[in-house]
Amino acid sequence: MMNHKTLMLVEIAILTTLAFLLDTIPGLQFTIWPQGGSVSFAMIPVFIIAFRWGLKAGLASGLIFGVLDLLFGGTVVHWLQGLLDYIVAFVGLGVAGVFASGIRKGLSNNDHTKVSMLIILGTFIGMAIRFIAHYLAGVIFFAHFAPEDQPVWLYSLVYNSTYLIPGFILSAIIIIMLVISRPQLVVRTS
Repeated sequence: MMNHKTLMLVEIAILTTLAFLLDTIPGLQFTIWPQGGSVSFAMIPVFIIAFRWGLKAGLASGLIFGVLDLLFGGTVVHWLQGLLDYIVAFVGLGVAGVFASGIRKGLSNNDHTKVSMLIILGTFIGMAIRFIAHYLAGVIFFAHFAPEDQPVWLYSLVYNSTYLIPGFILSAIIIIMLVISRPQLVVRTS
């Protein structure tokens, strides 16, 4: 039997690879903008890791996902933009792991309302961090894409909202359905 840390590392590797595949296999995402940004299922495995193993594992999964995204198709115009769009944005998803113990406790008490609210809150905070990172990168480094008569702050707000808000809603709903129907996704027996 694998020890606790080894099991965590194996699960991070498997689910982060799944996240990357969900983000890259054609037809598994809905592309909104030609410059990047799509609604996909890719963040769900990262959130599952965060809710299953906690903050450190969630941050690690987000970091690996961001690095993979950067290496296999990322666009970097400046090192700070690369840091914001691929490291800060995806590591931020893992912050949802702060709610892991509350979710597990809610499941042990069969409190589906608490579990659902914590999943929504964790997913929202993770996506909010991702949004802020992409928003800042858009304002600072991609102002030239904004229409001439539109302020760059508004352009970045609209651009990033059009795929991150639906991504948040999709992720939260699917994770709630998965965790309520299969609590073993986040409840560890080891």
